Amino acid sequence: MNGAGNDFVILDLRLYSDISAKDCLTLSDRHTGIGCDMILGILSPRDPRATVAFRIWCADGSISMQCGNGARCIAGWALREGLACSPEFMIESPSGLHSVQVLPCGNICVSMGCPDFSPASLPMQGYPAEKDIYETDLSNGNKVQFSALSVGNPHAVILVEDVARADVYATGTALQHSACLPEQVNVGFAQILSRTAIKLRVFEFGAGETLACGSGACAAAAALIKQGLLDREVSVYLPGGEISISWESNNSAIYMAGPAEYSFKGSIPYAALQ
Repeated sequence: MNGAGNDFVILDLRLYSDISAKDCLTLSDRHTGIGCDMILGILSPRDPRATVAFRIWCADGSISMQCGNGARCIAGWALREGLACSPEFMIESPSGLHSVQVLPCGNICVSMGCPDFSPASLPMQGYPAEKDIYETDLSNGNKVQFSALSVGNPHAVILVEDVARADVYATGTALQHSACLPEQVNVGFAQILSRTAIKLRVFEFGAGETLACGSGACAAAAALIKQGLLDREVSVYLPGGEISISWESNNSAIYMAGPAEYSFKGSIPYAALQ
């Protein structure tokens, strides 16, 4: 499946054990495997309010706690497989419960929780107090200013004049290896078009630049809304398509809406992944 071009291999693991990092590398390889940005594993929910639960692996086998486009695809999978029988239900990600609503246009809206701007939420080192803008020296000798927050997974957001000219790979890689961010972080490059629209490119940990990142869209919109640069409802234009973000107040959940589409379905012997 894919959400605005951010593509996933979804495995039904309800009767199986977890997959390994080697399995992730095998599945995600675009030449010798299926090919994807991330792998999502369907699990039986622990919380009785949830219709379905899922785990998230990056293409390199590392674990992620959140994936916005993946959450929409899991919701779409649950509808297609008949697990969800109404346009409103709940799903369970590694970071918690998410309400789902199927919109009249067919897009899926997911609640992503309240963004957390505390440095400890990423975590960050060297910044005991929360700021709207942080500055750090990169290993390539450059300085970079960025916002930082968690939307279930960690994000840094860099405001740029033109996303087409942003050095996404070099700056994203350098910031991901910065001493102030000891654990992995997704790095978004945002260009403001108006008070209700931005362009965004995201360099994800474990995958590199992807065509879209739902949690990254939430993070970029929230960071810029909090600074007073955007209105509360924002269209985020990524290389793979558009995602709509709505954030009523700084203390409320942020909502993300966008497409969730099937690419193809198949089967693979479980023994082949062992």
